[in-house]
Amino acid sequence: MARFENDESRSHPLVTEMGVGTYHWCRCGKTRTVPYCDGSHEGSGVTTLAFEVESAGTYAVCSCGLTKNPPYCDGSHVGIE
Repeated sequence: MARFENDESRSHPLVTEMGVGTYHWCRCGKTRTVPYCDGSHEGSGVTTLAFEVESAGTYAVCSCGLTKNPPYCDGSHVGIE
């Protein structure tokens, strides 16, 4: 799993309201829309992680790229400078 390259706030999760639907979490680390895929992975062989939100609410989405529970934050960002 790649760390995100284009975000200065990767030392904490993105806490956001999400509606019911399909989202795409970046796994290449190059997106400009951290933590969501913007297609920057095309041609790299890396694929996005599609995930379903079945209940609208507030979610903590990983923005460091190190989570072991993608796309959700698991605290792996602790200690990142």
